[in-house]
Amino acid sequence: MIGKAKIGGGFDLIDHHGKERKSDEFVGQWLLLYFGFTHCPDICPEELEKVAEVVDALEQKNRSIQPIFISVDPKRDGVKEVAEYVKEFHPKLLGLTGTEEQIKNACKSYRVYYSPGPEDEDEDYIVDHTIIVYLINPDGEFVDYFGQTKDATMITDSVMLHMAKFMGADNKILGIF
Repeated sequence: MIGKAKIGGGFDLIDHHGKERKSDEFVGQWLLLYFGFTHCPDICPEELEKVAEVVDALEQKNRSIQPIFISVDPKRDGVKEVAEYVKEFHPKLLGLTGTEEQIKNACKSYRVYYSPGPEDEDEDYIVDHTIIVYLINPDGEFVDYFGQTKDATMITDSVMLHMAKFMGADNKILGIF
């Protein structure tokens, strides 16, 4: 396909329950992926709240999507920290973390930039990172992305359109979409 972005791919991480999770487990599901970190003061929480709104809006339309948060800060974001963090946003939100190498590989697959900034006197730091929500279809393929300028309604509408395209014209005839 001409112009198809080479974004996406496999990952092998640890979920917020301490269980190993591979990207293959999610084949058959729509996914919204967001890469961030638990110490983020404002942008990550705003984006994850938006993701939660999208999940709820889709559920009201009888559509299911799995939201996933992937930490870009393995130094501070262990299983416990990610578990505490994701519970603040949505019950379906799955938090993933891993070793520095595992995170690096996942970020490379999705072309996510991340870079820890300098530490202050309390050894605190901010991580500069790509601020994008990725939409992955049930075949495990990247189909779209949403930056900060997209609100929950815009994202929901786009996801619904991608779901309809994925399902094909037969469902339009049946009145499903």
